[in-house]
Amino acid sequence: MYGFYPGTAFGQGKHKAADLVITNFDRQGNQVIRYSNVGDAIDAHDGEIALFNGTYYLYGTSYDCGFEWGNKNAPFCGFKVYSSKDMLNWTDQGFLFNAKTKVWQTRCNGNTYGCFRPHVVFNSKTQLYVLWVNVYDNVSGYRVFTSKTPVGPFTEVAEPKLAVNSNAPAAGLNNGDHDTFIDDDGTAYLAYTDWRTKGTIVIEKLSSDYLTGTGEVVRSVTDGQTEAPGMFKRNGIYYVVYSDPNCGYCSGTGTSYKTAKSPLGPWSEGKKISDNSCGGQPSFVSTIKLSSGNVYLFGSDLWNNAAKNEALANYYWAPLTFNPDGSIIPMTCDQPFKVTGSKVARIPAIDTKNNSIKGSSDIAGGLKCSQTFLAERSGVLKTVYLPAYKTGNIDADLQVAIYRADNNGNPDGKALASKTIPAKAIGWSVKRQVVHPAVRLTKGAAYCIVLSSATSAGGYGFTYSINKKANPQILFGKLQGDSFVAENDRQLNFKIIVTPIRSASK
Repeated sequence: MYGFYPGTAFGQGKHKAADLVITNFDRQGNQVIRYSNVGDAIDAHDGEIALFNGTYYLYGTSYDCGFEWGNKNAPFCGFKVYSSKDMLNWTDQGFLFNAKTKVWQTRCNGNTYGCFRPHVVFNSKTQLYVLWVNVYDNVSGYRVFTSKTPVGPFTEVAEPKLAVNSNAPAAGLNNGDHDTFIDDDGTAYLAYTDWRTKGTIVIEKLSSDYLTGTGEVVRSVTDGQTEAPGMFKRNGIYYVVYSDPNCGYCSGTGTSYKTAKSPLGPWSEGKKISDNSCGGQPSFVSTIKLSSGNVYLFGSDLWNNAAKNEALANYYWAPLTFNPDGSIIPMTCDQPFKVTGSKVARIPAIDTKNNSIKGSSDIAGGLKCSQTFLAERSGVLKTVYLPAYKTGNIDADLQVAIYRADNNGNPDGKALASKTIPAKAIGWSVKRQVVHPAVRLTKGAAYCIVLSSATSAGGYGFTYSINKKANPQILFGKLQGDSFVAENDRQLNFKIIVTPIRSASK
């Protein structure tokens, strides 16, 4: 059998250690979609990356089930975790706990402000991993869990008690985005957002088991209109990096930081290191402890300006860099970095073959999409892999049809095969869908894959790649009735597998 991608591969594949380059944008400035090792887009947002026992873990909020900010009917999807040995090849480890229960849907669905911001730390005394998440159904604004492993399952413990807003009414805008920080001596702190003071940052010392506050606190680290703190320590200096100003689901808000000689201050004046957080909103600064030294990895969520489907948001990841006096060098946002063994280094900007950007979710009603391909050999088209997602209240399935293509890329004659992908099988995050057409192909002939749906609400979408040197016989375009409009620089990210006819007949 054989397979090929006219555009970008789904996963980023296996790479030698020397090739472990993490990129965020291609040379055209397009965002790079990060895929798991089975070809699904990573669906873990507003969380963090942590390194435990030589393995990286990406924690985040899932949006794949259809969570939509401000939609009271939207379900809560839960918190996910992915693991990786190199920050490039990620394995989906599933959900941190079961969020489908009535309790968690009541706490976190669209009728509330939602639940966000999973952060996990390891307590060396209790030998437990501790998870803090931001909620809006109680007084403290947080729920805490423990687990014996970094991937869970996590079990909830008692609601934490914090010094700030402890007398405020439950289920309100009390405390928001947060970060957990472990000092060199094992003391833990919670940096969090106080919404009652319109977005000041607060830092509170936690108990020895990391499960609740102690009342030792410094308030108003910032003056307000800020959120999303990330706390770390470098060369005896404590840092807190934060969103400046606060702007939920914005695709470009500033990043500033302050420093102190103690976690509880006093804290310096703020300094801005980015005006747009490289196209997103600050999410974390993770201290990655390697044998060659610590790396302070900055992450931001590349939100889509509060679009209905924020499952499509990507990520910006890069190590912070510092001046000799400890001040943070402003971010440039265009440099990838290399992770090889115990070394992490910034390298000059390069192009990448793994860039993907999202098309709009416009497969609906009378509008279809078509991608042609040439058969490299005769055989049976056994499998087609397609990257698809949906948005809105879909009321019809996705149809995948295979046609012969004419000289202009139009579907020619009747469909050779037509398959249905049920709407419920497609999520809001990009996932690899599979169909088995069982169509005989003739070497050198042109065929096309046509995607369509009769849905009257929402729509289906796909991912594609930019290819300025595309084969003129391999066309991607839109179909409206019998009219085909080619988009010459785009190619659908699909894969096909063809088996020789002699193998298929056995």
